[in-house]
Amino acid sequence: MARIPLLQLNEISLTFGGDPVFHDLSLMVQPGDRVALVGRNGSGKSTLMKVMAGLVEADQGLRVVPPGVSVGYMEQEPEMKGFATLGDFAASELEPSEMYRVEMAGEGLKFDPARPVETASGGERRRAALAKLMAEAPELMLLDEPTNHLDIEAIAWLENELATTRAGYVLISHDRAFLRALTRATLWIDRGQVRRQEKGFDAFEAWRDKTWEEEDIARHKMDRKIKAEARWAVEGISARRKRNQGRLRALHALKDERSSQIKRQGAAALELTAGPKSGRKVIEAKGIAKTYGDKSILKNFDIKIQRGDRVAFVGPNGVGKTTLLKMLMGQETPDEGTVVHGTNLVPAIFDQSRAQLDPEMSLWDSLTGDPEMRVSGKADQVMVRGQPKHVVGYLKEFLFDERQARAPVRSLSGGEKARLLLAKLMARESNLLVLDEPTNDLDIETLDLLQELLDDFDGTVMLVSHDRDFLDRVATTTIAMEGNGRATVYAGGWSDYQSQKGEAAPKAEKAAAKPKKDSKPAAKEAVKPEGLSFTEKHRLEELPAVIERLEAEIAKLEEFLMDPDLFTKEPVKFQKATDALVERQEALGKAEEEWMELEEKAAG
Repeated sequence: MARIPLLQLNEISLTFGGDPVFHDLSLMVQPGDRVALVGRNGSGKSTLMKVMAGLVEADQGLRVVPPGVSVGYMEQEPEMKGFATLGDFAASELEPSEMYRVEMAGEGLKFDPARPVETASGGERRRAALAKLMAEAPELMLLDEPTNHLDIEAIAWLENELATTRAGYVLISHDRAFLRALTRATLWIDRGQVRRQEKGFDAFEAWRDKTWEEEDIARHKMDRKIKAEARWAVEGISARRKRNQGRLRALHALKDERSSQIKRQGAAALELTAGPKSGRKVIEAKGIAKTYGDKSILKNFDIKIQRGDRVAFVGPNGVGKTTLLKMLMGQETPDEGTVVHGTNLVPAIFDQSRAQLDPEMSLWDSLTGDPEMRVSGKADQVMVRGQPKHVVGYLKEFLFDERQARAPVRSLSGGEKARLLLAKLMARESNLLVLDEPTNDLDIETLDLLQELLDDFDGTVMLVSHDRDFLDRVATTTIAMEGNGRATVYAGGWSDYQSQKGEAAPKAEKAAAKPKKDSKPAAKEAVKPEGLSFTEKHRLEELPAVIERLEAEIAKLEEFLMDPDLFTKEPVKFQKATDALVERQEALGKAEEEWMELEEKAAG
């Protein structure tokens, strides 16, 4: 029996500012689909998702959602006017008795429902929008960069929720590990065309490269044919003076087809030039400590960073990663201990808050107004690694067109703002890069290029990121900040840190029995498994916390259902809560079985 799609787009066409975004686009999302939506920054991913959500109306075509199917969209910049707290916004479509759903999502995503909207940061607002979607639990979820502004623990929570949900979903994300773990199909937007492959993101790059290779071969054949036919036309005219009009028309048609082909967007011209060589010792900290009020950020911490090191800082949001970075850079003074800098340091800083960008300033003025990029007497040029360049030419290297040069910074997407910051950062020579969340909003191709540049950079890098794949590919040392002032130094990237952390766990933990109601493994007791893949290791480590959360949710639902008048007075709420209880009980059983299977495999 054929399944009824959750969503169908038929022959959609959409144009912005004279340029077609999509033409004659058709696609469908089936129940249970787990789809990665990928494409370069500016390719139209967010626009397509808004069309799918019904927030942007296409010029032509039809959007079909069957009666009774609910579609939820996670807004990038949610409108919260009229709501006092983040919790009020997140629960706005729920019954008062369902507020527990928001509270549960709040715990996993680490946002406070009681936070006043007027004092909430952009990241907190985004987490509230994500909690709203997760609490409403629609049949189809549309998630646009849901991992931005989440720490690794919250990403793991969200990953588990999406792995166990029965809903279908479409994901936009730059986080490779997240996409690989969750998706089973891929929608790829490339120059207005949307292709679908019934394989998850893990197979995307091979598919993309093969498609482009076939395209290049076909284009090369067409160019050769045009060249041969053009030579025939010239020789035929001189030899016979009698043209084969049909053949000439075919030649013109070939030329028209060739000229109408849209050129693939190239990669941004990222380039890093190390300044003068620093001393071998870059930074040495001894016994440093920091406390804010009653909160201990760091206790008795030592680190020696040498030239060429790639040091990553990981840990939950708010644990103090940026504070530690500032202490190491001399921007903040530790309460105890000393920080000594080596000789000849020339730092360059990428700020996650985008504070270096004035939203009202144009891209042109943002570059020419930078004191370190200003060229005396030349209002249309900027200094780039010691050489003057025309400002528009330099912007084009970072994939901005001439029209954008005079546009305000606030008109840029998140990925475009990140590229503008990189343009400012890479215009100067440096031998110490400090990158605080550089991966947010960048597309996968730009992330690849940035990683290659950091590999080849003849200097030192200090990096804060929640992108597990990027950390694995860049970091040579990982500093894990675990709260209560604890910070531990590990060799290698994220996977190496996870393995070493597991090795440090007592052997008794590895032999723990199947988790039960009264004797389950503690959520933070990391187990070092043997013979498991990286994904299985990560899953085994997070399952105890998953089991603990499910048991807490079941307890809350059971308490709610104990009201003897609930069935009579609120039959709809009673049924919803009953369904939720059954769903979580099933999920708990599966989680316990999965934990046992992985434990047995690890012990194997």
